[in-house]
Formats: sequence, C-alpha cells, structure tokens
Amino acid sequence: MVCCAHAPLPEPVPPPAPVSTQAPITSVAPPPAPVPTAPPPLSPGDVESGRATWYGKVLAGHKTASGERFDPSKMTAAHKTLPLGTWVDVRRSGTNKVVRVRINDRGPFGEADRIIDLSRAAFEHLGSIREGVIPVEVHVVALPVSHR
Repeated sequence: MVCCAHAPLPEPVPPPAPVSTQAPITSVAPPPAPVPTAPPPLSPGDVESGRATWYGKVLAGHKTASGERFDPSKMTAAHKTLPLGTWVDVRRSGTNKVVRVRINDRGPFGEADRIIDLSRAAFEHLGSIREGVIPVEVHVVALPVSHR
C-alpha cells in the first residue's frame, strides 16, 4: 500500500490582466440622420409648381393606387402626396390652358421637379404628347370627402 503525504495542489491562479497605458476605446455613434419630412398637406386653393409628364397605353388596364383600372382616355392623374380622389386643375405655365383631373394613382417617380403624371387625354389638353414634359401649376380644387 502506497500512501501519499502530499497535500492537494492549489487551484491554478489566472494570470493578471495586462495593464494598458492607452485610454479605453469608446465608440461614439454618429448622430442620427435627419428624418425626411413630407411636404405640408395641400388644401383647396393651394398651388404647386413644377413639371408634368404623361403616361398612356402601356399601362392601360393596370390597377392604379386607388384600385381602379388605368384608362388613358380618362381625365386622371398620379400625384405623390395628394389624397386619392382629390380634384385638381392643372394649368400649363404661361398659357390659359387648363384641365381638371382626379388623382387616382401615385407618381411621378424620378426627377423631383416632376409633380404630376397626367393621363394621355389630360396631357393632350395642355400640349402635344411629343413634348413629353411641360411646366405646370397644380391648383387643388377639392379633397375627397374622407379628407375634408
């Protein structure tokens, strides 16, 4: 029989943490980006100036944002922010040519100065479709009942 006269070994001690001579690293998050704000809502009598484009038969029959089917022969338009169902008068800048349209879709998308997409029929009241883009003023006539 062999007997040990040894005492149990002590638990190992972890090495000391290294001492740093540098300042602690802190991460500073950049300030949050400003949240883009929507333009103030337009009301009857308000006017917005910019450029108008048109869209036609390529989208005929497709559903608009309002759920109705697009018909290029109707007096309708797309606007980025006006409530669907809003009636507007679109006047070609520098002329007396005016057309009244109902907003039934969203757009135009792309260049910021393009403020309204008109149906082909509405655009033709203001100029030739060959022009493609024309300067206009959009006069809000009436908001839909749900927004009055």
